[in-house]
Amino acid sequence: MQFDIRRLDIYRKIPKDLTQPTSTGALISISSILFIVFLFCSELLYYIRVDVESELTVEDPVRHSEKIPVFINISLPKMECQYIGLDIQDDMGRHEVGFRDNTQKFPLGAAKEGCRFESFFLINKIPGNFHVSTHASSVQPVTPDMTHFIHKVRFGMEMESGKNIKGSFNALENVDKRKGKDIATHDYIIRVVPTVYEALGTTPRFPYQYTYSYREVVQHHHPAIWFRYDLSPITVRYKEKTKPFYTFLTTICAIIGGTFTVAGIIDSLCFTALEIFKKAELGKLS
Repeated sequence: MQFDIRRLDIYRKIPKDLTQPTSTGALISISSILFIVFLFCSELLYYIRVDVESELTVEDPVRHSEKIPVFINISLPKMECQYIGLDIQDDMGRHEVGFRDNTQKFPLGAAKEGCRFESFFLINKIPGNFHVSTHASSVQPVTPDMTHFIHKVRFGMEMESGKNIKGSFNALENVDKRKGKDIATHDYIIRVVPTVYEALGTTPRFPYQYTYSYREVVQHHHPAIWFRYDLSPITVRYKEKTKPFYTFLTTICAIIGGTFTVAGIIDSLCFTALEIFKKAELGKLS
């Protein structure tokens, strides 16, 4: 006797002449399909989205280098470029007055009374400071005025464009002190936090976050703009992750199967209730 593989079919088919379509069933079917399409699109968008997870560790993320790159871009509208310079100090004895490498000055306006100052330099991984001042100038201004506008102060690598994560990677951006006292020294105390960002398919990047506090001190002798920094031992590590395909597939199967199951139950209840109502109208309800 030949074995019939159709015996293994658990999805037995019912002939169409033994089934009864209804308007309620059609409405429920259309609603179910629309609901499935909506949930499928929502789940697909959720699946292709890249999540960023963060964790805190105690480590030095950049062990191959003892230096941290720093970039500063600041405008001083009431100081001429000839007077402005950058000084760098730290607890290891470094003391550079009038740092010139990778430094540019751009006069502001036609009268050239103001100056935009940019510099890129390296600092050691120890507490220290860098400050914009007139200390390196051989000729001092008669009325030094260090009121300023900070465009950017960045530690470490710059974050890639389009990366929207919570963090303080340029906390001093657009800080406006142009209305401060003209004879004041501006003091920024900065807490630098090492950061690692691991994007999908790329090498890790090492930006540094930071927070700051500010104080204004009236000082008649050589006012300056100080950035005093200290490094945190805690490292923040960001990691991009995508969801595995099997979770997406499992969810889609659950959406389709669950929707059709619930819709079938609703359709059966509606059909049964309608049949009972018809019998009650004909007086055949016993």
